Amino acid sequence: MPIRPARDWWRKGFFDPSVYTPADHSHVAAAPAEVRGLLRLLKLRRGASILDLCCGPGRHSLLLARRGFRVTGLDRSRPYLEEARLKARRSRLQVRFKAGDMREPGFSAEFDAVINLFTSFGYFNRWSDNIKTLRGVAKALKPGGLFVMEVVNGDWIRKHFSSRSWALQDRGVYLLEERELSVKGRRILTRWIRLRPGARLVERSFGLWLMDRKVLKRTLLGAGLRPLKFLGGWQGKPLSDECSRLLVLARKS
Repeated sequence: MPIRPARDWWRKGFFDPSVYTPADHSHVAAAPAEVRGLLRLLKLRRGASILDLCCGPGRHSLLLARRGFRVTGLDRSRPYLEEARLKARRSRLQVRFKAGDMREPGFSAEFDAVINLFTSFGYFNRWSDNIKTLRGVAKALKPGGLFVMEVVNGDWIRKHFSSRSWALQDRGVYLLEERELSVKGRRILTRWIRLRPGARLVERSFGLWLMDRKVLKRTLLGAGLRPLKFLGGWQGKPLSDECSRLLVLARKS
């Protein structure tokens, strides 16, 4: 069956915990190493201001606040924000969490750095919304401010493309992923089917624009962000089509 993501699919229950769990054990366990890699890239002074764009339940925001940074987390999911605020209160951390749209974050020259991690960019149906998002990032940064984005590497996806896979997630949940490439390999369409023992089947579909060095360089420059470095993961290895992750460090022009 062809994969046809609904228009504005992210508004239609995708972020319900029965479908998507960014705070599952493996993701939380990886966050400290990711934050260490992030800070090696940014080289920020203690007390610098950071916007965590698409912060989810705050696993990076909270770790950054614990290290002495002034952190603002923005996300459209109110349940995730409630979870993040609860964790901040329990840990006695000062973090500002705000509900909003990444295309219009609503900040102007406020941050020393903006971060967008865990492939939180590229899901809008219209390519123009990706441009709009990056222009919002540039507007939110102070002059000379830094931007770090971490996404899946489009070159790796195209080289190792698989139309179907199974994965065992937390609490005995199985995830079937079905995939198609579209727009001449520039976009991947995915259907998730989650199977939980004793529960009903849950299905969601979405599309993701694939980012690679060439596309990101052109797109960032067009938004007023100058790429400084491309990497193939948090360990700092050079980017190639054998790297599943892509990191880019850019500076506000």
